Amino acid sequence: MAEERMTLEEAFAQLEQVTKALEDENISLEESFAVYQQGMQLLKYCNDSIDKVEKKVLVLNGEGKLDEF
Repeated sequence: MAEERMTLEEAFAQLEQVTKALEDENISLEESFAVYQQGMQLLKYCNDSIDKVEKKVLVLNGEGKLDEF
């Protein structure tokens, strides 16, 4: 999977597809495991991406200087 090249929005869209696939009553057990694994990889990618962004966010402190969030 090429998570490194996808945007966070694209990853969320794929997670939505994973959710819909898992809700399908006609999905086989084998397919559900593969789709679940893909979803877990996407979740990890999303969490890692959000963590990176949070570390870069800067906040103005009371003295007007920037501090990392």
